[in-house]
Amino acid sequence: MAVNLVNVENVSKVYGTRALLDGISLGVSEGDRIGVVGRNGDGKTTLIRMLAKLEDADTGRVTHSGGLRLGVLTQHDSLDPEATVRHEVIGDMADHEWAGNAKVRDVLTGLFGGLDLPGFPKGLDTVIGPLSGGERRRIALAKLLIEEQDLIVLDEPTNHLDVEGISWLARHLRERRSALVCVTHDRWFLDQVCTRMWDVQRGDVYEYEGGYSDYVFARAERERIAATEEVKRQNLVRKELAWLRRGAPARTSKPRFRVEAANELIKDVPPPRDSGELMKFASSRLGKTVFDLEDVTIQAGPKVLLQHITWQLGPGDRIGLVGVNGAGKTSLLRALAEAARSEGEVQPAGGSIRVGKTVRLAYLSQEVAELDPTWRVLQAVQAVRERVDLGKGREMTAGQLCETFGFNKDKQWTPVGDLSGGERRRLQLLRLLMDEPNVLFLDEPTNDLDIETLTQLEDVLDGWPGSMIVISHDRFFVERTTDRVFALLGDRTLRMLPRGIDEYLERRKRMEETAAAGAATAAAPAAAAPGSAPEKSAADQRAAKKELQKIERRLDKISEKETKLHASIAENATDFAKVAELDAELRELSGQRDELELRWLELAEDA
Repeated sequence: MAVNLVNVENVSKVYGTRALLDGISLGVSEGDRIGVVGRNGDGKTTLIRMLAKLEDADTGRVTHSGGLRLGVLTQHDSLDPEATVRHEVIGDMADHEWAGNAKVRDVLTGLFGGLDLPGFPKGLDTVIGPLSGGERRRIALAKLLIEEQDLIVLDEPTNHLDVEGISWLARHLRERRSALVCVTHDRWFLDQVCTRMWDVQRGDVYEYEGGYSDYVFARAERERIAATEEVKRQNLVRKELAWLRRGAPARTSKPRFRVEAANELIKDVPPPRDSGELMKFASSRLGKTVFDLEDVTIQAGPKVLLQHITWQLGPGDRIGLVGVNGAGKTSLLRALAEAARSEGEVQPAGGSIRVGKTVRLAYLSQEVAELDPTWRVLQAVQAVRERVDLGKGREMTAGQLCETFGFNKDKQWTPVGDLSGGERRRLQLLRLLMDEPNVLFLDEPTNDLDIETLTQLEDVLDGWPGSMIVISHDRFFVERTTDRVFALLGDRTLRMLPRGIDEYLERRKRMEETAAAGAATAAAPAAAAPGSAPEKSAADQRAAKKELQKIERRLDKISEKETKLHASIAENATDFAKVAELDAELRELSGQRDELELRWLELAEDA
């Protein structure tokens, strides 16, 4: 029988006149992996802080089992700014001791990309004080995961992690023996890690067995039983359940709920969006040209991020953009935005970007735009437009769209200066959509948004007719809102990935394994006795260089073919048989590219 680790008995917490939690009783046992969801401001963080005894309850009590080893990641770290990363994470362990510890190696590689902490100026000896909030948060997470605990409590652990980091963290937490309580809005992560869910709503906490998919089904079933009207039955939860059952082929989680009941619940729910219809409408609003990139090179200062990129964003294209940090995702969006704002006058370091004459671009950057803090929420939205056309005959007033984004009638009269970071993010999105753009660039749109707001945003975007590029580490959001995924793998190229984020992770793993093998090969001659490794002859080197040049020419031709196939897919978007045929050709080319790139790496040493 599982040992009980934490008991929460009849706990209440009041802020001002609002009861955030009202008479809550819960328990955490050995082996539990609990995900905590709910709207921003409903008490998720307060609940887990009281669970960890970081905050006192007004009434009731929280008890821990004797000798409980507890690890907590809060939204604000307590790292010593004058200490080094080594001091905070490794402590007093000698180099040979921590380097020989598989757990330490796994955490450092998973969170930082290597044992030498690439990206930190002095590796493990970097002083913490000058580092960014995201870097400090990864250090705090590494420090927690290296230690042994009975219970880990995490508040938004996926913030500031890229897709690879989130995938690693999910695997790591699944393999740990520690119990887990985790607040996060990353639904893919919840589905991969959690076996129970706590839904915090209006002072109460509802418990559900299973991961996020099971929670969505159970909640939809509960609301279906309680509903008395058809309007109530057709809610966003059912729509999201339909997506989970039919959705993106790249999803790897296997929902465990009863298939028959789930199918019955969603039998009359249409697909999230009619891609063909939206493509037609987008073409009528945008014409044939949106963005055409011809042999484009993009730089950040002296550093070349992307080189010789030929690519097309067509009308109605919904693109997810993933890649390693620093590969140029945001720089690419900025270059396109600059070209659009200047009507093609401002061009990148090399090549040209052609912008369609009818393009009306809205760009949600990672920085929240400052608004007059004395404005009311509704006033800030109405300053852009009173009504908005969402396509297909759907029209909303500023007030209606505010309610869709979680600003009820009372909240609409709140001064902007009193809003939280997540609420300001929502307001920024609202203002962008009110301006009726036909092209959307969303750079990390899920930051600071709760799950309920994310599902509402996805519902609005489902019927939005236009072209869209989304950069996000939220895998679920990317798969849910986009139709194709492109990747920047750090090699200055842009590639389409037919199998989406799964393929991206596979490619990144292969690249890391190849790099590690290359490093081991390079280190071998240094470790061997002098003269034990024969030098390559001049003839061998010449032959290797000649073959390298041939491979590079073949790779260039494959890139040209891929560009043409992408254009053909865009032109035949409504012909599903043709798209399937073109997609098969793309897959074959991708396989050829992988083989050639591996051979190129092998020859590079000989040359």
